[in-house]
Amino acid sequence: MILKNVKVKIENRNLITNCYIIVDEDTKEAMVIDPGAEADKIIDMIDILGAKVKYIILTHCHADHIGGIAELKEKKGGKILISRDDSKGLYDTEINLDYYVEMNVPELEADSRLDDEDVIHIGNLEFKIILTPGHTKGGICIYNKEHSLMFTGDTIFAGTWGRTDLPTGNIEDIMNSIEHKILIYPDDTILYPGHGRTTLIGDEKSLYFELKRKEF
Repeated sequence: MILKNVKVKIENRNLITNCYIIVDEDTKEAMVIDPGAEADKIIDMIDILGAKVKYIILTHCHADHIGGIAELKEKKGGKILISRDDSKGLYDTEINLDYYVEMNVPELEADSRLDDEDVIHIGNLEFKIILTPGHTKGGICIYNKEHSLMFTGDTIFAGTWGRTDLPTGNIEDIMNSIEHKILIYPDDTILYPGHGRTTLIGDEKSLYFELKRKEF
């Protein structure tokens, strides 16, 4: 597996989003996770890797994670995948919040909608879809068992969790998702979030076990 993090900048908000490119070394098939902006930078990395984009997969529908899709798909192809519950946000500004981050995101349509425990493949690599509502109703994480890693979008970060005060967000849902859908995986699982640095499941558990007794 080749894994690259292309940090893309949403200029008007001075916000950095982690866009991940995963490539199967044998077939060069690739998927791009959360191309939030600066599609040219993402495309340059794809070209350097000699990769063929099979999927453009979105952990959720917020503008800072989808802003580069149109140009990326036009120039590199790939099927747009997003959860069933978040697919409406691709063309609903009240959900994707493009006005809030001052981005002009064109209306998009998913090529396929994902459900909990779906499995997708690029080359010989297998990824499991984990529905983790809370930051948005249809947020997902993407897990690869072979390499013990998970892409978590804005559900969980190093030392904290995603906002739940935005449309379709819910604090009880995000805590349930983290405790029952993410922290059940091995402690050495590497978490690759939508913003900020990587972390390990084992390093995050204590925070949520302490919060477990509280009411939200």
